[in-house]
Formats: sequence, C-alpha cells, structure tokens
Amino acid sequence: MKILITGTAGFIGFHLANRLLDDGHDVVGFDAMTPYYDVRLKAARHAILARRPGFRALTGRVEDMDALRHAADLADPDMVVHLAAQAGVRYSIDHPQTYADSNLIGSFNIVELARSLELRHLMLASTSSVYGANTALPFAESDKTDLPLTFYAATKKAMEEMSHAYAHLFSIPTTCFRFFTVYGPWGRPDMALFRFVEAIESGRPIEVYGEGRMRRDFTYVGDLVEAITRLADCPPTIGRPVHSEAVRDTLSPVAPWRIVNIAGGEPVELIDFVTAIEHCLGKRAMRTMLPMQPGDARVTFADHRLLEALTGYVPKTRVEEGVAAFVQWYREHWARATSAPVPA
Repeated sequence: MKILITGTAGFIGFHLANRLLDDGHDVVGFDAMTPYYDVRLKAARHAILARRPGFRALTGRVEDMDALRHAADLADPDMVVHLAAQAGVRYSIDHPQTYADSNLIGSFNIVELARSLELRHLMLASTSSVYGANTALPFAESDKTDLPLTFYAATKKAMEEMSHAYAHLFSIPTTCFRFFTVYGPWGRPDMALFRFVEAIESGRPIEVYGEGRMRRDFTYVGDLVEAITRLADCPPTIGRPVHSEAVRDTLSPVAPWRIVNIAGGEPVELIDFVTAIEHCLGKRAMRTMLPMQPGDARVTFADHRLLEALTGYVPKTRVEEGVAAFVQWYREHWARATSAPVPA
C-alpha cells in the first residue's frame, strides 16, 4: 500500500513510518521540521527513515495546500495518516495562533485534499484532551466533548467535526483516533518522561504538578503503533457497526466515519510514574511538588472496548517496561549524541 504520513519527523510519526516500512508499504513523509523543540531530534528521526527503502521525505507545512498537493502527487496514496499538529496542552495557552494555523487550517487542508484522492482510509490523530471537563470514567468515545479546557483540545475537536462533514459529503472512509499520554523512545523533550529523566540525570529538581496525584492513561508508543496499523485495516463503512452489547460504536449513521480511543485503560498516578523512572535510573529525584496547572485534567482514563472489538487488541505494555525502554534509548543514543549528562 502507498501511504502519505504527515509529521514523520515527529515522535509518533517516526515510529509509525518505521512500522509501515517494516510491513512492506511505501511511505512518503511530510514534515515542517518546526523548532517547537530541538530540531536535531527531528533530523535524527528522519535520517533513520531516509536510509530505508520505500521512504521518501518532503519538507512543508500542512498550512500550505500547494505543498500538500505536491506530497500527494508524489505519494499517490491509498491511505493518508495525519499526525502533524502543534502539540502540547500548556503551550496552547500562550501561543494560540500556532494552534489555529497548524491544527485548524492544517487539518482543513488535509480533509480538503482527501476529497480529491481515492483513499481506502483517512486516519486523523486526535487527543484525550477533547474529553475536557468530563467527570464520568472511563472516557468513552460516545461521551460529550463540548467542554474543552484548552485551545489545543478545541482545535482537535474541530478537526473531528470537519472530518465528519467531509466524510459525509464526499464518502471518505475516516477514522479519528484519540491518544492518551503517549511515551517511549524518541519521545518529545517537552513531555514529562523526557523532562524528568533529563533533570534527574543532571541532578536538577523535577516539578511534579497536582502534588503527584493526577492520573494518566500512559500508552507506550509501540502499543499505539500496533493499534493504528490494525485500525488501518478497518475503514468505516456506513451500516456496518460493531455488534456487541458491551460496546457503543461511534460509527456515524450518515458517513463512513468513526472515533476510537487508543489506550490500555489503566491510569497511573504521576507520583508512581516518577517512582518507576527513579527505579530505572537508579537515582532518587529531587521533587518540587506543585498544584495543578491551568488546562490540566485530574485524570485521563480510556474505555478501550471499541478498539478491542474492532482489532482484537488492547495496549498492554506496563509503565515500568516502557520507562525502561526510554531510559535505555536516552542513555545510549540521545544523551551521548547531545553531550547531555549520562551516568558514570
């Protein structure tokens, strides 16, 4: 299959492209290489992909429709996976325009592009942040998502709605998947795991928000990629819902469109996450306990029954295993490549 992926120099896009190449697909990667975080990390990811047969890379912004059309012409895709976005909950509070450009205009360009292609499947990355102020747990895909706590969440909700309209109007088989705190090797430097490991290795204190009592449904990146590749083989079809009394399918009655959570459904307290990091590093962290920050949710907890019904799969990597894999990558690759602190 020929696949166009946006965001292949990013954390998840890099891992997904690697997996799809392993499976024998041809991949065109499209990425803006923006300096939101260290571009050396993005360049290193793309350099690995560039050495692989079947991969071609283009640089461009999803806000640039001409660049996207050029990528589509090169890829002639059977499937498009849209991962490129301005990420980060807290960053959106002070930099909303960046999110409007990338997540609103960029996502519109993707669905507008899709109407001109004959796709087997359009797949779009959303987020658990859309659940916002919901208090019912676990978060089910059919829950209301009209109370976002951040502009980031609002942009992702808008993307979901735009994609439904286009799926209805132009019969584009579309799946939106909602991520829950993805972590693992090659992760972003602004994410908690990367920041905590870097600080502890450097002997600096870590800032633990919510007094460490916030809970997150941490999802290992390898599990996420496995789920995406399985969902790729399940394009929605009108009139063909999942038949199970235990599952409420989100398949639209008027469009080949569906939303699916991807997570293991086992929230972990932040303080326990820190403890797992300390164990893997063999060092105690100097902890600065702080209150919750604006835009933070107290808990994220996925109902994964729809994912399991569709694919037979549920993310299963334990936090201790996933953290250990990240620490190994950080010490053996990233820290040495950047002269960051490494253990003696």
